[in-house]
Formats: sequence, structure tokens, C-alpha cells
Amino acid sequence: MSSPSGTSAANLPPRSIPVVITVLLIAEIVSAFETTMVYNALPRFITAFQSNAADVSWSVTAFLLVAAASAALCGRLGDVYGRRKLLIIVLLLSAVGSLISLSTGTLTGVIVGRAIQGAAGAILPLCFGLAREMLPAKRVPVAVAVIAGAALIAGASGNLVSGLLLDLADWHLIFVFAAALALIAAAACLVLRPSTVVARVQKIDYVGGVLFAPAIALVLFGVTQSRSWSWGDARTLGFILVGLAILAVWAWWELRVDDPMINIRLFFQHKLALTMLATAVLALGPLGISGFLFPLMMQTPEAAPVGLGLSPSVAGMLAFSTSIIGFVLTPVSGRVSAAAGARLSLMIGAAVGVAGVVMLAVLHKSVVGLVASTLVLGISTAFVYTALPNLVVEAVPAENTSEATGVNVVTRTAFQGVATSVGAVLLASATVPGTTFGTEAAYFKVFALMGVCCLITFVIGMVIKPGRETARSATPGVATPVAAQAD
Repeated sequence: MSSPSGTSAANLPPRSIPVVITVLLIAEIVSAFETTMVYNALPRFITAFQSNAADVSWSVTAFLLVAAASAALCGRLGDVYGRRKLLIIVLLLSAVGSLISLSTGTLTGVIVGRAIQGAAGAILPLCFGLAREMLPAKRVPVAVAVIAGAALIAGASGNLVSGLLLDLADWHLIFVFAAALALIAAAACLVLRPSTVVARVQKIDYVGGVLFAPAIALVLFGVTQSRSWSWGDARTLGFILVGLAILAVWAWWELRVDDPMINIRLFFQHKLALTMLATAVLALGPLGISGFLFPLMMQTPEAAPVGLGLSPSVAGMLAFSTSIIGFVLTPVSGRVSAAAGARLSLMIGAAVGVAGVVMLAVLHKSVVGLVASTLVLGISTAFVYTALPNLVVEAVPAENTSEATGVNVVTRTAFQGVATSVGAVLLASATVPGTTFGTEAAYFKVFALMGVCCLITFVIGMVIKPGRETARSATPGVATPVAAQAD
């Protein structure tokens, strides 16, 4: 793989390394914060706009749908036109979205602004690509792990910070904060040197982009709405099936063009295919379920078979505290990946996850037991969440990093949505008569799903080949790096 022109990553001054990592962390905080920032504001939206829960929930759904498509498409455009340039653009779009939500005074305006904010979904894959491009190779695994870990902690802090802002003023202040944060991050990105490792393409595959975005949006919308419509509803199945049909047409198109928007051939490679499978399994299990399960268990009244009766603020602080501990451990996962390969980090995380689920099944009836269990599962999440992008980095050429990690983000997002719906169905499969409280047996079904997914992931990790599968881009349709300044 050719080195970029100008200052190479290997010759980067030591003092510049923490600057690069800090800038990328600031940028990723924007994306993670915006993902969760409006959850606490939904009741305020209902009152302010005299609306209902179904309508105001579009402020969450609109962001999710755009963010998923943006992760892959803008990640790919960053590979082609320069990741720093695209990162600054999506940060500015994010700020514009916040200002639109802030200024219109209507629920429609808030939803439109949140959709534009969804461009921030590309920030994480762009940051992964920039880390690989701008840092010495030996520093990349730790940097990727820390950036991924920042996404976890910033997402957990979104509810906490937004709650504090809502207590200080009204919902407008959340968007003021988000806009300011995005502008600060965009300005910080200017200190990064221009991208130099870019993909060589004859022309941009706009057809592939036009087909991919609605396909992903329709599938995700059907998955998201399954929580209120149910999986058997014709609307749920209709949206998902139409989305999958368009996705099939998109795949056919991408396989026949010389310069596809997203190179499907990359994902046929052994290591990357198994990484995507591990991502889907983990998202269907602990990564997707824990986000709603732990707050539910903490806040459900003690009179229920499973519930601790904690206040939302206490539950939020406990969740945030465990995420901090997980974030602190992300460099450890990165160092393990650097020394022995990311597959070992994945296997460690999966094994710890099994232990955490067993603890959860045994100790869930006490606050101390639940906190201990969530702490162990938080450690598991830190390892697997940071191992996945490092596995992608190991499997693809440098110029395809943002494209491949973007598709990995889309996969995780889709299966997390499925996990939330499946978890809700399992909890509703057995309830206490006359209440909506799930029985202990129903919770054990959810625990079992999480544990099985961790076990499957461990087996996948054993099958993944250690080391890098590809150090070049000689497969048909894969772009090659060029030593030319991109922005």
C-alpha cells in the first residue's frame, strides 16, 4: 500500500498524535450525543406542540434513518474525496440541522432538523478512516478502540446532559448545545492535515447511492415500527420486504459496475464476512438489548417480579457510571488488538459477556447485584464494540476503511433495532395477570438470548483468521490508493 504524499503517518511528530486523537474524539462525541439527545425531551415535545407520542417519536426515527444511510454513503464519499473534508461537511450539516430544529417553532421543523442532523451518522466511520490514515500503524488499534469507546460514553451521557439542560431551560437549549458542539468540532478538524489516502475511481456511482439510501431507510423503518405495529402487521412486513427488494436490486447493480458506491466484493472476504456476522449477532444480543433492558429493570417498581424501583435520575447515573468504566478499558482492548489481533479482543469480550449474563440471571434482584452484572457486561461491551472496527481495519485496504466501517455501523444499527423489538416481544410473552410487568421467566428468555449471542460470537472469533487478511486492493472493483491531496 502506498504511503500518502506529504507528511506520512510513520513520520508524524509525536506531539501531533494526541492532537489527532483528541480532534477525532471531539467529532465522534457530536454524533453519539445527537443520537440520544432528544429522548428526555420527547414529553416536552408532546406538551409544547400539543402532539402525541407517535408523532414526536419521529424526531428519533428521522435521525436514525438518515444516520444509517449516511454512515455508509458519506463514509464512501470520504474515501473518495477526502475524509477530513467530508467530516467537516457532515459536522456543519449537523449544526444546520440543530439550528433548523431550534428556530422553526414547529414539530415538523424539529423533525426536519433532526433528519439533517442524521448526516452525523457518518462521523464514526470517517474518524476510523482518518485514524488509520494519519496515525502510525502501531497506534491505530488503540486509537480506533478509544474512538469507538467514546461513542459509547457520549451516547450514555446524551440522556444525562439533555436532562440537565431541560432542567435549566426548555428543549431549545438542547439544540443550542448540539449546534455549538458541532461547530466547535468542525473548527477543531481544521487542524488536521488534508486527507491524502483516497480511492481512485473513474466516476461516482450515483445510482448505487440513490438505491441504497431508501432501501436501508425502508428496512429500518419497518424494524423500528415493529415495536408498535408488531412483526405480524402487514405494514411492518411491507416496509421491510420492499426495502429488501430494493436492496437486492442495489446489490445486483453494485456487482456489475466498475466503481460501485459500496464495493460488495469486499464483504465476500473471509475475515470481513465473519466480522459482519459477529456484528449482527452481537447487535441482536447484548449490544441491542442492554440499552433498553437495564433502564427497564432499574425503574420497574419493586412490586414486579423483576424491578428495583429506582428513579430515572439514579438509573441514568448508574448507567453513565458503568459506561465510564467501560470507556476506561477501551485502550486495553486496543492494545490487545495491536499485540495479538482484534479477534482476541472479540473473544475476550464475548467470554466476559457470557459471565455477565450468568451474573445477571443470578443477581438481578438486588441493586448491588444488578450494578455488578451491568459493570461486567459493560466491560464485555467495551471489548467487543472496539474489536469490531479493528477487525474491519485489519480486513480492508486503507482507502476502503470508512466505506467498510460505515457498512458495519449500518449492520449494527439494523440488528440493534431488531433486538429491541425481539426483546420487547420476549418480555411480553409472559406477564403478571392484570399488569404489563414481565414475569421472571420472560426475563430469563431475554438473558438466554444475550448469552447465546455471546457464545456464538466467541465461536466466530475462533474461526476468524489472525492478522491482516489483505494488505492490498487487487480484488476486482476495489479501489487503489493514490498519493494525491484530496482536500
